[in-house]
Amino acid sequence: MGRRPMYSPQRKLVFGTMPVSLWAAIILVTLPLHMCVAHGPLQVGHYAFSCPSAESIVRRAMERSMQQDRSIVAGVLRLHFHDCFVEGCDGSVLLDGPGSEKTASPNLSLRGFEVVDAAKADLEAQCPGVVSCADILAFAARDAVELSGGLGWPVRAGRLDGRVSIAAQADADIPDPSNTVSQNAEVFARKGLSKSDMIVLSGAHTIGHAHCDSVASRLYPVPEPGLSEELAARLMASCPPQGSSATMNLDSTTPARFDNNYYTNIINHRGLLHSDQALFTDISTRGEVIFNSLLAAPWTFQFSRVMIQMGNIQVKTGQSEGEIRRNCRFIN
Repeated sequence: MGRRPMYSPQRKLVFGTMPVSLWAAIILVTLPLHMCVAHGPLQVGHYAFSCPSAESIVRRAMERSMQQDRSIVAGVLRLHFHDCFVEGCDGSVLLDGPGSEKTASPNLSLRGFEVVDAAKADLEAQCPGVVSCADILAFAARDAVELSGGLGWPVRAGRLDGRVSIAAQADADIPDPSNTVSQNAEVFARKGLSKSDMIVLSGAHTIGHAHCDSVASRLYPVPEPGLSEELAARLMASCPPQGSSATMNLDSTTPARFDNNYYTNIINHRGLLHSDQALFTDISTRGEVIFNSLLAAPWTFQFSRVMIQMGNIQVKTGQSEGEIRRNCRFIN
């Protein structure tokens, strides 16, 4: 395979030195009112009276974890995604036990549980029985993005914790990294998210890493067509045919910063996962990929919007639907 010409956009719009808090204020002003204040039973500022320091307590737990391991950012964001796509955003992915979502194949590499546990312990000491584990995870995901250079968003809260966690549901509902665009679009559609929403959320792969078993099918028995020679050689060195426990950065250029370089990478055929590279290969999604690579600000605003939307998937708010767990790993 010959080398493909590198894509080098002439101009990128960036946030510059404007404080993140100001961008968050802009979101509050520019997004539709129903997105920023309330949506059904969920609302921004849900704990303003019952536990005023709830969000700051979660943020401090996220900051402490990042001081020990910055890669936990991607872990927490992925944890929230996997939670919302199975049984809705109800903390079901946090439950321990045989046959729980944690034991499903797509979830065996999930990380970030300790962040939720730490925040929950602090909250129970200050506001016992008030803040749900599902809301803690939603707050932590927002903080993870913001603390790694991305734009935060107003988190609607008021979710209750689910009492059901089944591995088979996770196996069925979590997108596979080997999926085509149409397969993933179908998975997202079942959750009320569009193909454009899928492209926007895929940009979260600007941080984090993947294991060899997620890329092996792109390498063997022969490299996938379109995979750059440089990336194929690097992946084969880390992931031999017999398998390996090695991990690789999803974004090889700015792996620790939440930015839009993910899109430039897949334009340059450096998408680590098949499902990532497919967004550029597929003509139906290529245009949005190029647009997101050129314009950082619109994508960042869209990411915030879709995270708000995703956080509302199948939420449980009635007492018959869920509870506020005392320990995020077990039902009361």
